[in-house]
Amino acid sequence: MRIAIVTDAWAPQVNGVVRTLEATRAQLLALGHDVLVIAPDAFASLPCPTYPEIRLALAGRSAVGRRLATFAPDAIHIATEGPLGLAARRWCGARALPFTTAYHTQFPDYVAARTGVAPDWVWRYVRWFHAAAEAVLVSTPTIAAELHAHGLAHTRLWGRGVDLACFAPAGPIDPAMRPLPGPVLLYVGRVAVEKNLDAFLAADVPGSKVVIGDGPALASLQQRFPAAHFLGRRSGDALAAAYRSADAFVFPSRTDTFGLVMIEAIACGTPVAAFPVAGPVDVLTAATGAMHEDLSAAIGAALRLDRRACATAGQRFTWAAATEQFLAALQPIAPARLAA
Repeated sequence: MRIAIVTDAWAPQVNGVVRTLEATRAQLLALGHDVLVIAPDAFASLPCPTYPEIRLALAGRSAVGRRLATFAPDAIHIATEGPLGLAARRWCGARALPFTTAYHTQFPDYVAARTGVAPDWVWRYVRWFHAAAEAVLVSTPTIAAELHAHGLAHTRLWGRGVDLACFAPAGPIDPAMRPLPGPVLLYVGRVAVEKNLDAFLAADVPGSKVVIGDGPALASLQQRFPAAHFLGRRSGDALAAAYRSADAFVFPSRTDTFGLVMIEAIACGTPVAAFPVAGPVDVLTAATGAMHEDLSAAIGAALRLDRRACATAGQRFTWAAATEQFLAALQPIAPARLAA
């Protein structure tokens, strides 16, 4: 099957959307599918206002359409609602071609956090963008219910996975974290306002707080929380070592749709502390994490969980299973319609 994926989020960005798409592409290729990714690296781009690490592609319907037409896909998936996603949606719409979309991030909440624009205004765009899709892929039942409440009932579940060969309880410990006074509390992800890192770094709990990641809020948080340890980006084996080195993983975000880093931590045997919001309520169980509106209370409860039970529970998250869901949701394009 020839599958085209159009995304505004791609390397060198480091986030859950990019990692999900990269893992899915790898699984699709391993299954023998032909995959085209249309991403910002193929076009001239500008930095996103308030978040320059994200590049916005300068490409319209014609530029994206030429790549799609040349590839002649059997199915088209539009992963994001940015400029490339919008261009692909318009190209498909002009030709009455079916496509699927995905709701990866709480876009209205992100825009509100960065600009002050009311989320209801952004939801108008989100409804319009996804309404024409054959299916909107969502990571959890909670997000499906939220989209249903906003008038988007045509959702399909697309879960997430972990590279279990890398993220496992046995393995090296991070040398920078080994000497820190315990308990060691870890955050991994973008260092940005929408991730609510203040709630973690200001929590009145003993031990050491470690932040792994980069983003526009880094300098400000380093200045405001000098006792925290900011270790920069990690990936692969180095990231797995960091998860193993922590006594608990803290996920303070209230705006994520899933939280891929949570299941990576769980697979390494590290329990999670979080708020009881979308993402954690679908991912965490009594064995893998603790949720509370008082994040300090959640951290205390997570520290009492059994690491072996946590690691065992993490084995259920596989990219193979997630990719099967992705494939099942795709809408095949009849060759005659693509040629029209």
